[in-house]
Amino acid sequence: MKEIKLRDYTFELYLDEQTILSSVHRMAEQIKHDLAGKNPLFVCVMNGSFMFAVDLFRELDEGYDVAFARYSSYSGTCSTMQLKEHMPVSMPVEGRVVVLVEDLIDTGYTMQCVKKRFYELGAKEVFIAAMLQKPKALKCDVVTDYVGMEIDNEFIVGHGLDYDNMGRMYRDIYKIKPNK
Repeated sequence: MKEIKLRDYTFELYLDEQTILSSVHRMAEQIKHDLAGKNPLFVCVMNGSFMFAVDLFRELDEGYDVAFARYSSYSGTCSTMQLKEHMPVSMPVEGRVVVLVEDLIDTGYTMQCVKKRFYELGAKEVFIAAMLQKPKALKCDVVTDYVGMEIDNEFIVGHGLDYDNMGRMYRDIYKIKPNK
């Protein structure tokens, strides 16, 4: 589809599924290389990262441990700059190498706080793997260790990303269409 409509916005195609999957494949190869022999625990940060996580885990195709956690710092199209922990990590992380699997690094606030939280829980090392990153939107000093693609500072939906809980299920990614 070239366009979709969610609530009060029209979105246009931004990244197609093949482009996304190609970047995930490249990222998975790098992760396997870098973390060989470290037995990492992959923590899928819900809700948005579920589609990216499935793509990544299929590409990794190894016997890694997977856990889930849920945090948020968004309302509508804007960051609140306040982290909410809705569901703590579902496995012990003490002494583990942890890879936080996130859909999008925007301001960086959520991942900065979550990474700090995992160190507080006793993680040995914490890495961040993100499907997308918006370098021009960063407001925190957070390092994303594995990035599928860097993108412009656009509000996007699809492939797990949402606008007020709508639009996650699209295979492609769409950006808000400018008003004419």
